[in-house]
Amino acid sequence: MPPVTANGIDIAYDTFGSSSDPTILLTMGLGMQLIAWPEPFCRELAANGFQVIRYDNRDTGFSTKFDNVKAPSVPSLMIRSLLRLRIRVPYTIRDMADDAIGMLDALGIPSAHIVGASMGGMIAQNLSATYPEHVRSLTSV
Repeated sequence: MPPVTANGIDIAYDTFGSSSDPTILLTMGLGMQLIAWPEPFCRELAANGFQVIRYDNRDTGFSTKFDNVKAPSVPSLMIRSLLRLRIRVPYTIRDMADDAIGMLDALGIPSAHIVGASMGGMIAQNLSATYPEHVRSLTSV
């Protein structure tokens, strides 16, 4: 499936099931591609009356990569945090939540059941708090 452009980046995704069914958006964690959501699992959800979307977060899989930016080192983060200095990062969990909403908007999906695993759970929680009108339910794994 070709990527969708959302929030200024390309997001790779797969879908299962009918677009007329309620949508489940599966958000994976740090460094994990969409294929970490097993295809049989996605097909089973679709067989039970859901459209399932799994996608690659930014900097993962076939979505836009940010090769020109460098994440801060863990020691640097710890020192800056202890000194209460601003921590500069290339993007935030909120940016990743915006990516997910932008993808749903680009696909014409007004709301979805949001499921996130690991860091994807943090993304899902941020998305739910920021865009409650787009959220049918939240499952944080």
